[in-house]
Amino acid sequence: MDIYKMCGICGFITAHDFRTNLDTLRKMNEVLSHRGPDDEGYYQDKTLYGHYHLALAHKRLSIIDLNTGHQPMKSYDESIVIVFNGEIYNFQELRSELVNKGHSFITESDTEVIINAYLEYGEYCLSKLRGMFAFALWDHKKNQLFLARDRFGKKPLFVLEKSKGLFFASEIKSLLQLPDFKPSIDYQGICHYLSYRYVPAPQTLFHDVQKLMPGCYLMWKDGKIRQERYYTPPDAYEPKHRTKSNPAEIIQEFKEILDEAVRIRMVSDVPYGMYLSGGIDSSAVLALMSRHSTRPVKTFSVGFDLAEYSELNFAGDIAKEFGSEHHEIVVNEQEMMDKLPLLIRYRDAPVSEPSDIPIYLLSHAASQSVKMVLTGEGSDEVLGGYPKHVYDRLAPYYQKIPDTIRAKFFEPLIQSLPYSFRRAKIAALNLGLAEERDRFPSWFGAMTLSEKVKFLNPSFFPPEPSKIDYPFSVAANNSQLRKLLFFDQASWLPDNLLERGDRMTMAVSIEARMPFMDHKLIEFVSTLPDHWRVRNGTTKYLLRQTVKKLIPQKIINRPKVGFRVPVNKWFQGPLYEYIREHLLGIDARTKDYYRKDRLEKIILEHKQGRQNHEKLLWTLLNLEIWQREFL
Repeated sequence: MDIYKMCGICGFITAHDFRTNLDTLRKMNEVLSHRGPDDEGYYQDKTLYGHYHLALAHKRLSIIDLNTGHQPMKSYDESIVIVFNGEIYNFQELRSELVNKGHSFITESDTEVIINAYLEYGEYCLSKLRGMFAFALWDHKKNQLFLARDRFGKKPLFVLEKSKGLFFASEIKSLLQLPDFKPSIDYQGICHYLSYRYVPAPQTLFHDVQKLMPGCYLMWKDGKIRQERYYTPPDAYEPKHRTKSNPAEIIQEFKEILDEAVRIRMVSDVPYGMYLSGGIDSSAVLALMSRHSTRPVKTFSVGFDLAEYSELNFAGDIAKEFGSEHHEIVVNEQEMMDKLPLLIRYRDAPVSEPSDIPIYLLSHAASQSVKMVLTGEGSDEVLGGYPKHVYDRLAPYYQKIPDTIRAKFFEPLIQSLPYSFRRAKIAALNLGLAEERDRFPSWFGAMTLSEKVKFLNPSFFPPEPSKIDYPFSVAANNSQLRKLLFFDQASWLPDNLLERGDRMTMAVSIEARMPFMDHKLIEFVSTLPDHWRVRNGTTKYLLRQTVKKLIPQKIINRPKVGFRVPVNKWFQGPLYEYIREHLLGIDARTKDYYRKDRLEKIILEHKQGRQNHEKLLWTLLNLEIWQREFL
């Protein structure tokens, strides 16, 4: 059975010349080879009335049943054709349901299950799927093309509407192969990028190229396009009342759901492993994997040559605890900077997190012995794992302090504190932002709106960028914690962490699976009162209670370090001239975006240790390199 296919897909439906289209399709598919080096396939068709031409292409990375599952795949009557990137974990249950309804199957694959689920339920088939996916399905009889993306955006899909056609692909670089598409900058996208450190969906940095948003589908029919949302993360709403409130029952139920989420992600016909940081999330995943594996789990960890930024000792301890086959790599600043332009090309966007590069290097090392890994990604955003999930509830109280006192005395005092007080400085800056649209992105962002107004050259940028709505669209009476978690799940995760997880692993043809991103687990947690996530300043309370008997207490109790890269010190020392040359040098492409005096001041303040501008400098550096690579 061909269950899991981490792949690349692309295609279009257009009124242009058909023969030229096929040449273009091959170019679009070829640049996705890193996503699927094992196989490729093509399909072409005309619409019922002959006005439009359809083309689909697929690149395949085989994880299970390596000899079957060729795509594009057709239905038994050949009226439906699909290209699919992802994995459906409940496909066997769904298959049985469909057989009972009279559907027949030719293969044992989850791909064919999607086809028959669509035939039975139409677009409502998406609510039946448990997994991560992006697919394009052509229905010849109904003359419609159906594009869909999973609930949380674990698998990517980009779309471009132009020249009486719709074009789509797993990565933007595929769309850049279109012969009459001249890429240009979306300046509104840059404005948002400077606040968020990524571009929130549906925008990208490329004008006219958009992301199909997580939990959404797009339907093309007879030249007309409509998009619909089929899923919203439940933290957008007030929690439903639970029939069970016994703490022991809640912990046991969560443990069973997490255990299942890990177990179903371990199915593979090729060697697999996991990324181990030594924190509570990845340690819990390793503990559960060890229960279901008959041989030592292969674990992979990355660290830095600066000891205070490295968690390798914690990862090594937990690896010994569970007897894993452990592998470590150490990264330095030269390796990081050497790889940065390459990874910007893989991502088609700035590398928003410095940690993306070590993840790529770790994936490259892991790919020598495995083709699939499990990770702890998503736990913080689902279970409330960041300091901001503790501090943000204080915002209404902090803002009661008169502005003059905060601005003239309190905040300058905090900003003058040394770098070791960075969390207090971040909290003071963000708690003073009254608007959640400003505050939520600012917790992890590069610049606030007022900082951008002072920093940007107004001849390039509008005085205020367009508003982002979706990640702030929540129930009016929702708790402060649930509002912030919804923002994390609807924006920070899909447009930043999950996007980097997909690109940095697929760049070396390796698949990543995330048990904490299982939608059944997320929906269960969302039914609980807030104190199961954050209690008296303790983050991820439910997970800590659940793993008490699974992992060592020292792992559960140690303070959150996070996967931090020492760019702060690098930009003060070995990379100081590098950052100056890229942002202020004669060849700098973006220097006219900014007011030069303010940019020079920021670089100097960081060099002298007066302020830590590492997030902003990394953001600006990546934007500069992105523009050099793509425009």
